[in-house]
Amino acid sequence: MDLQNRFPWITFYEEVADNLLLFKDNREKLVAAVHRIPEKLGTSLPLKDQFIDGTKGPLEDICPFTILALFNRGLTEANRTKIAAELAKFLNIKIEPPNSFRSIPTANNQRTWFFSYHKNRQPDDINTLWQIQIFEQAIRFSASEDSPDTRNTFVEAYDKASQVKGVGWNLTMGFYWIRPRTFTPLDGNSRNYIEQSLDIAISYNGAKRRCSGQDYLNLLDILGKKFREESYPVHSFPELSSAAWEKDSTKGPKPVTPPPQPPPPQVRETASLSYSIDNIVNDGCFLEWEKLETILQRLRDKKNLILQGPPGTGKTWLAKKLAFAAIGERDKDKIRPVQFHPNLSYEDFVRGWRPSGDGKLDLINGPFLQMINTAKDDPKSKYAIIIEEINRGNPAQIFGEMLTLLESDKRNKAEALELSYRKREGERVYIPENLYVIGTMNVADRSIAMVDFALRRRFAFVDLEPVFGSVWRDWVHDQCEIGEEILSQVEERMNALNKQIAEDSNLGAQFKIGHSYVTPPPGHTISDPNEWFIQVVETEISPLLDEYWFDAPDTAQEAKKQLLEGF
Repeated sequence: MDLQNRFPWITFYEEVADNLLLFKDNREKLVAAVHRIPEKLGTSLPLKDQFIDGTKGPLEDICPFTILALFNRGLTEANRTKIAAELAKFLNIKIEPPNSFRSIPTANNQRTWFFSYHKNRQPDDINTLWQIQIFEQAIRFSASEDSPDTRNTFVEAYDKASQVKGVGWNLTMGFYWIRPRTFTPLDGNSRNYIEQSLDIAISYNGAKRRCSGQDYLNLLDILGKKFREESYPVHSFPELSSAAWEKDSTKGPKPVTPPPQPPPPQVRETASLSYSIDNIVNDGCFLEWEKLETILQRLRDKKNLILQGPPGTGKTWLAKKLAFAAIGERDKDKIRPVQFHPNLSYEDFVRGWRPSGDGKLDLINGPFLQMINTAKDDPKSKYAIIIEEINRGNPAQIFGEMLTLLESDKRNKAEALELSYRKREGERVYIPENLYVIGTMNVADRSIAMVDFALRRRFAFVDLEPVFGSVWRDWVHDQCEIGEEILSQVEERMNALNKQIAEDSNLGAQFKIGHSYVTPPPGHTISDPNEWFIQVVETEISPLLDEYWFDAPDTAQEAKKQLLEGF
């Protein structure tokens, strides 16, 4: 069976690319058509620009990859088809748009543009992504005979486009969208599948430790040769992408027929659970991609990180997702969650004497020392321990001498220390480099004290705030089918409430109400959005307000009334 029969969307995508190229010198008409799509469909598209003076306005220019990203992002398949159909009408494409997007990787909803906002981008950035540069060059390369000249021209255009702020790995995804028979995407799932399941090393000699143009062509050459081997698991780029995205347990295409063969026995099956920042965003995180990248980098550098913020800002949720991203895979066996509380002690967490079955006492390792030993025994992998409510206990007392060993520059045998409870003479312990420690801290809890400076010096602290806005609205709308008008009302009410809380001299910004309270689980369809919001306010937010304003019940009642007015 040929590729077109197995992946019927291919011809549609290729024709969209060809017809888009016709507008390289008439982009005003193209932009105007794109702006009309939301009006026709009654939906929203990420088409607002930001300027140096802080104002916002409609996007006035656009690159071809960003147009394709309008229906290749975190939307339902039905919405993707609708947007693709409207675009096809304008481009005079007679082929029906696909209703299944098997093997097509998507841009995450916070990075659908292949360039920056007007306030940050260079004057030639969008041109670079159009004609004499990479979009047209990729189409030409696909149709040309392989020669040193065509390769050099492509490499030069690739490397220049890679310098455009906002492009990143999305560039290879764009190549795949426009010519899936010629190019492989290098999104996080695909890179993990190539390197781990297919056991092919990817070179990273380009900007920001990504592929250079030459690296990318070399990889295409290697894969092309492998595809011709009868016993190879995949034989085309669409099959590769399909296999890579099927490996992700949260999203992606169904298996192709025939299904890819499993990797060789000696390859550990970890690629099936690959995890990156893209996965965090697609799972429902509303932070900007760049901020997530910074947080993750701080965790990797410091080894220890604490997420702090008001209730409902997703600290616990994000801690687990960051742990997966730090270790590079969604492997629950490599994550150990624990919770601190006032009665927790060093003996519970690190090591202490515990009753045994024969009436005696045994020296038992706590969860922290267990994770330390697990990480030491598997130095090629990474592990994480997540400590909920880290300031509810007494961290200095619970960690003991481990507080010193947490420092990133003491993660080696030379810095090993003797524990308070030794199992043998001369036993010394150190925390290995491949163990991350992630804590969460609720800054609104009045019953706990601030952490001491010793702990603060050893952890990187990240503040989380309630996050609403278009990214939150789009995600809840797409995942839970709640109308945008209602979501806008919810956002407006929550922002007004949080402003009131932040300005209250007895409370402050640390007592704001987080977005988690009004974010249903993904895929959970809300049949009656009004009733859903009323129930959330009455059973979750209102009791919290009563606690905040325990000495001013009228204020709490008025705040509840303002939330529910009109619902």
